[in-house]
Amino acid sequence: MAVGLIALLDDVAAIAKVAAASLDDVAGQAAKAGVKAAGVVIDDAAVTPRYVVGFAAERELPIVFRIALGSLKNKLLYLLPAALALSWFAPWVITPLLMIGGAYLCYEGAEKVYEALFPHKAHEHEKAVGGAGGAAALEQQKISGAIKTDFILSAEIMAITLAAVPADASFWNKAMVLAVVGLLITIAVYGVVALIVKADDAGVAMAKSPSQSAFGSFVRKLGRALVVGMPFLLKGLAIVGTAAMIWVGGGIIVHGLAHYGFTHIEEALHHAAEATSHALPALAGAAGWLTTAAGSGVVGLAIGAAIIPLASYVIGPAWRAVGGMFGKKSAPVATPHGGGH
Repeated sequence: MAVGLIALLDDVAAIAKVAAASLDDVAGQAAKAGVKAAGVVIDDAAVTPRYVVGFAAERELPIVFRIALGSLKNKLLYLLPAALALSWFAPWVITPLLMIGGAYLCYEGAEKVYEALFPHKAHEHEKAVGGAGGAAALEQQKISGAIKTDFILSAEIMAITLAAVPADASFWNKAMVLAVVGLLITIAVYGVVALIVKADDAGVAMAKSPSQSAFGSFVRKLGRALVVGMPFLLKGLAIVGTAAMIWVGGGIIVHGLAHYGFTHIEEALHHAAEATSHALPALAGAAGWLTTAAGSGVVGLAIGAAIIPLASYVIGPAWRAVGGMFGKKSAPVATPHGGGH
């Protein structure tokens, strides 16, 4: 009996060691995959605050929370099982789906540029694709648009993560890595976004510090600086977020075209990035990245600009016609137009 118990304990210890090694492997692979997806994560963090700009302070955190919840659902309920299933049964579908998502990002970003340059015409375009007034409707529209945009960025993150996992890894290993990366990235991105959008409120509280010490004086000055500076930071992030949608979307399409043999654009961007890096050796990495991002942005802006009239005259009317067939009015959460104005 004692021998049998010892043997059983030995088996349990061996299983525990294997499980621990597996968890370490998952953690290591998740860390490596997270690093590779860092560029898209930064873009995601830059894109999201623009959806909160213009709302009352008390609505900012609830909006961020709802977007974060939608992002988590995107990653864990939809994209994780879809990525595993497609990688197993139809890996050839992943690239065209990502390219469609990239085109959507290009459209979203180009639409914001169009709105900034031609606000009156942009308003007409918004009416053509479907829109609604009212604070509640606008909030829902912004949340819906943010979650749709997050879906594309999350799909890119999950695709990068899956590609970073060894091909011979088990199904459950891949699933665990995707889940860990998806959860941690969502917490990190929307935690940072929440801090950004509430920094001005923190500044107000700091500016009212009653302490008469030197430290209290410093806190008040820092608080006033936050109050004055945060509106400019949020506007800057809105611009960066729009640019991020355009260059990420353009980059996805350029990479997808190269996957199908149309390598000319990707090669041209690669050569331009190399030339810039050689011209600025002290800033080689940053210069090369900026060149690639700018080139991808030009491609993305051209694609997005081409989609705008298509959305106005084809997609918008078709969507309303489909809604009419089912006896439903066009709603802001269901339009192909993702972002609010």
